[in-house]
Amino acid sequence: MTKVLSVGGSIIAPDSVDVELLASFSKMVCRWLDENKDARLVFVAGGGAPARVYQNAYKAVASKFDDTQKKMLSFANEDETNYACDWIGITATRLNAQILKTVFGSLCQQPVITDPTKLCDFTGRIIVAAGWKPGFSTDTDAVYLAEQFKADTIVNLSNIEKVYTDDPRKNPDAKPIDSITWTEFRKMVGDEWVPGKNCPFDPIASKKAQEMGLKVICAAGKNIDNIEAILNGTDYIGTTIYGN
Repeated sequence: MTKVLSVGGSIIAPDSVDVELLASFSKMVCRWLDENKDARLVFVAGGGAPARVYQNAYKAVASKFDDTQKKMLSFANEDETNYACDWIGITATRLNAQILKTVFGSLCQQPVITDPTKLCDFTGRIIVAAGWKPGFSTDTDAVYLAEQFKADTIVNLSNIEKVYTDDPRKNPDAKPIDSITWTEFRKMVGDEWVPGKNCPFDPIASKKAQEMGLKVICAAGKNIDNIEAILNGTDYIGTTIYGN
């Protein structure tokens, strides 16, 4: 039994590394693995706030380029900016992944995975992965890893408890969603990926997850008891995305 958890960077390091959260998360995971001897876990670390800080800093610097700089630096258009921002975000995910791997010590015996399409042996109880290449977020990496290790569910942990019909910070009439089909969810998130885009599950990942028939559970990453309930298949708080 293999379960994939996409752990948002805003959970691992919202500003600085959340030491208390990682300690509580590690304690729960160790207990759960001890109780489920045949289980394995795949963690995919996001970039979160650190990625956005550096992406925004790069954009701010680039906005000050004069024509001479743009010519010398081959800085021409939005596509190049997005490409650069993607690599900044990927680098942030790899730092977050490395501390996540370190926290789990001998349970995670392999180096951090940076290419989810490259087949690898699963020799320990935990594997940790990070960003791969520009064009999508670590949500897509999680889908590829679910495919490789034959997991049927991805638990997407972020700083939101449920998916809403709209951004509740901007729309007071936004409603939380308990369950939603992939077709309806993809209408909400669209089809295009933009580096740093803040959405419950990225559009590229959503398309592939729907094609594979995966179930994705979006839940709060700081609610440790709730994460354990999801792993145990008992009642939980979150949004389930499934079907067609």
